[in-house]
Amino acid sequence: MRLVVLGCAGSYPSVAAAASSYLVQADDADGRTWNVLLDLGNGALSPLQRYGDPTTLDAIAVSHLHSDHVADLVVLNVLRRYRPDGPLPAIDVWGPDGTAERLAEMAGKDPATGLDGQFRFRTWDPAAPVVVGPLTLTPVPVEHPVPAFGVLVTGPAEGEPTRAVTLGYTGDTDECAGLDVLAATDLLLCEAGFRDELDDDLRGIHLTGARAGRAAHRAGAGRLVLTHLTAWEDPSDVVAHAASSYAGPIDVATPGATFRL
Repeated sequence: MRLVVLGCAGSYPSVAAAASSYLVQADDADGRTWNVLLDLGNGALSPLQRYGDPTTLDAIAVSHLHSDHVADLVVLNVLRRYRPDGPLPAIDVWGPDGTAERLAEMAGKDPATGLDGQFRFRTWDPAAPVVVGPLTLTPVPVEHPVPAFGVLVTGPAEGEPTRAVTLGYTGDTDECAGLDVLAATDLLLCEAGFRDELDDDLRGIHLTGARAGRAAHRAGAGRLVLTHLTAWEDPSDVVAHAASSYAGPIDVATPGATFRL
């Protein structure tokens, strides 16, 4: 299983990175590569074309409906619908209740940009994991001002297809029971959208570097990848805060970075 970072900027695209978007890939026993997209925020369609292929997606998983996680799905629809070789078949989009309505609002009333035909909208059910080829996606409710889910991805280890590995993607969350579930994985892709100086002032929205590190330590994450850092943060400070409680390997997500599990 491979994780490819497409966009990793927190809350809005930065000069160097699109907003949140990640590509998970895994090969099945026949050698076919399966592609699952985790979110597609503002500007992320561009790196999806650079580091992946918008025409070979097998499913899309939406953590929550803030625009920095879903905005470019509207223009992905345009790419897939109007490409010279003809429209592609519809693919499943899994997300919170109301995903179809939210994206329809963003697309507007012009029939030319309507979402019909490209996406089949499905609602997450934490009791019903989703199987996409060799990958299993389990939605995990997390704490955010809107309904939000992290995604626990289970798939074959790179080069060892009979061994299962796990990836926990937090989406946006504060500390909660769901975070601990997501952190008990081989790789925790964890947002750290607030600076630690605000730790006691703002809760229920985002994590900080220190809170991400504590979660990784508490659950025994094999590796911590920090993402959703805002443009005004120094990544080295966020890493230092995370490392104050987590002794395992820590990375900061950057566009194009690939992690092999």
